[in-house]
Amino acid sequence: MRSAMARLADLAVLEEIEVGPPVIEKRRLRIPYRVGERHTTLTFRYAEDVFDPDEPADQNLAAFLGAQLVLNYGLFAKRIALRGRFDAADRAFLAEHLENTSREIAANKLYGGHNAFLREPASRLEPEVKERYTAAELVFPDPVAPAVPPGRPPLADFPGPVAVLASGGKDSLLTQGLLEELGCEVHALFVNESGRHWLTALEGWRHLSATRPQRTARVWTDCDRLYNWFLRQFPFIRPDFQRVRADHYPLRLWTVAVFLTAVLPLVRKRGLTRIFIGDEFDTTRLVDLRWPGGVLRHYDGVYDQSRFFDERFTRWYADKGWPLVQASLLRPLSELAIQVTLADRYPALLRAQVSCHAASVRGGRVRPCGRCEKCRRIVGGLLAGGADPGLAGYDPPAIGRCLADLARLPINQDAETSAHLRWVLRQQGQLPDSALPAAPHPEVLAPRFDPLCCPPDWLAADVRGPLLALFSTMRRG
Repeated sequence: MRSAMARLADLAVLEEIEVGPPVIEKRRLRIPYRVGERHTTLTFRYAEDVFDPDEPADQNLAAFLGAQLVLNYGLFAKRIALRGRFDAADRAFLAEHLENTSREIAANKLYGGHNAFLREPASRLEPEVKERYTAAELVFPDPVAPAVPPGRPPLADFPGPVAVLASGGKDSLLTQGLLEELGCEVHALFVNESGRHWLTALEGWRHLSATRPQRTARVWTDCDRLYNWFLRQFPFIRPDFQRVRADHYPLRLWTVAVFLTAVLPLVRKRGLTRIFIGDEFDTTRLVDLRWPGGVLRHYDGVYDQSRFFDERFTRWYADKGWPLVQASLLRPLSELAIQVTLADRYPALLRAQVSCHAASVRGGRVRPCGRCEKCRRIVGGLLAGGADPGLAGYDPPAIGRCLADLARLPINQDAETSAHLRWVLRQQGQLPDSALPAAPHPEVLAPRFDPLCCPPDWLAADVRGPLLALFSTMRRG
């Protein structure tokens, strides 16, 4: 007998999550997380002094940084208490993104019955259109802190010293190459998760720290351990979740902000006034989830890769009196254009690319798995651009598997890019005519502009002009 459909309210199984107050040292930040009698600590560790424990601005930044991770759990608790020094701008930002993340998780992780990590009641939710998706009451037990400007210099001229949120993937590596070609002093800032996810960034870290040691830095964190700690608090998550093979996380969607805020102490210390994230054309989306009971509009699970994310953080910096601008150089480009341009223009950086989250170390090098959906996109893009996937760590058997999968399985790209990729590979004889639909869309190899995904003024004029001139020299379809 099938069990009755459940409601979102049934998933609010935790009475309270308490976060903070942060414990601050010059090179380390520890944030207590408590659920009832259970407690753990989120840690960030730096290789240089970045905090003054007695400085109010540092206490404020530490509290804001430490609170980001809990924004993933607003659906699953009745109360979230954030302890520490938060001013009015912080409180507004956190409340807004707690609700935004709750809505995104409901739409993308809970509704639809396709999440392999769930068991009842979460696996049998009745979709609901709600005014508010967050179950938790968000409270700040400590007094409102007065705003404290960080005392940074005004926005620097371009080109100048800039930051890149570095990941070892094609997007951050291409961003690095483009900025260096434009004459910038580029600071590549990595976040080193304590688990296997760091393998994705390891080759990029090795290359950049060896060739640009003064401008490459990393922050160590155990946030991946804390994500797993939370999953163990939820009876509706499979207890063997670590053994489930999937191309997505069980619940969380607010992840980029954890990395981004982790590097802000380095950005501040180095006096950098621009930070670039590698996000592409199709990561800004607004879609409707429809069912007989209504329509839920959401960001398709990629809000923290969208232009809205960059614009909102830039407004928060302004609210704090911090002349810091956040953007993506790659916003007009498709994934295929990014991969082809990296291979064409910066082959040394291509050799450091790892874009697979199931990578492993073999023969002294981090190698992608060659089996996941992301790997088949990368292999296909490199071959379509005339590059050797072996430069990015793929051996011949992995390349063969990826091509076989490309012929029969869908990939997570916009429809035009997927069709063009398969069309090019067919023209090369890499895919059979019986493969999934293919058609030429050469426009996906050129910069594209769109009122939603990438308006023509997506960057400040002093960056946009030189970048578009550089783009004009890229290979076109």
